Amino acid sequence: MATDISSSAPPIGLREAKKQETRQLISDHATRLFIAQGFEQTTIAEIAAAARVAKKTVTNYFSRKEDLALDHQDVFVASLAHTLTTRRSGESALAALRRAFVDAAAAAEPVAGFSGPAFARMIADSPTLSTRLRDLHDLREAALADALTEAAGATRDDITPRAAAALLGAVHRTLFQRIQELTLAGQDNARISATVLAEAHKAFDLLEPSLADYATA
Repeated sequence: MATDISSSAPPIGLREAKKQETRQLISDHATRLFIAQGFEQTTIAEIAAAARVAKKTVTNYFSRKEDLALDHQDVFVASLAHTLTTRRSGESALAALRRAFVDAAAAAEPVAGFSGPAFARMIADSPTLSTRLRDLHDLREAALADALTEAAGATRDDITPRAAAALLGAVHRTLFQRIQELTLAGQDNARISATVLAEAHKAFDLLEPSLADYATA
């Protein structure tokens, strides 16, 4: 699910770099164990031992066990809102989000749903991770609704941005699930991209009559 939504991240200090390295190390070991033996079956103690850190260190970096597997969730939640706020001049919300999805799907980026068969199976086999992923889709939709409210100059009690976010979020959620489905069916990324790109245009076309000019920059 990871992808960088920032084109030029500011430099970080040595201390922060070390913290990020430790966090990534723990997450990598956790994911390996989750894939090998199942999310529910893997303990925090096993993860700590594999990463050669204290159990307390694991919980300091990751407050919830599922965060160890979905460790780039903040980027995922912010992704649609970020696309909206950085859309091109004269570009509507729908056009920007369509363009961004097409680019991500063509590049087989994790934020679009490309995760590889082992990771996809890990999610599908875990009720906890499947539930958390649905939560992240909901949070991403809510973040988009907030961004649309501001972009459209709407009031907080205006239902339109929330409805638009729900429609746009549903298309992204459906396409994400489609990519996971095709991944679990054993298709490679090139074939999945070709299939989903064609399907994405059909899905986004359904929204054109109502959202073609909405929240144009």
